[in-house]
Amino acid sequence: MNLTLSIDDRLVQQARKTAEAMGTSLDQLIRDYLEELTSQADPEAEIEELRRLSLGGHGRSRGWKLNREEIHERG
Repeated sequence: MNLTLSIDDRLVQQARKTAEAMGTSLDQLIRDYLEELTSQADPEAEIEELRRLSLGGHGRSRGWKLNREEIHERG
């Protein structure tokens, strides 16, 4: 499907430069953006994935806690 948009010339030129720097075309950049925009995951599924990745909310710290002085210690 072809789509006609009204976009400021300066914006199109900047977008083309950005697309070129990314190694793609402006058309592909827009297609990718629309695909990402419309394929957003279900928020509940995102939350469940975060829970799964955090190992049930316990993490992997094995009891280790951040120590402000150690973090900012200059070697």
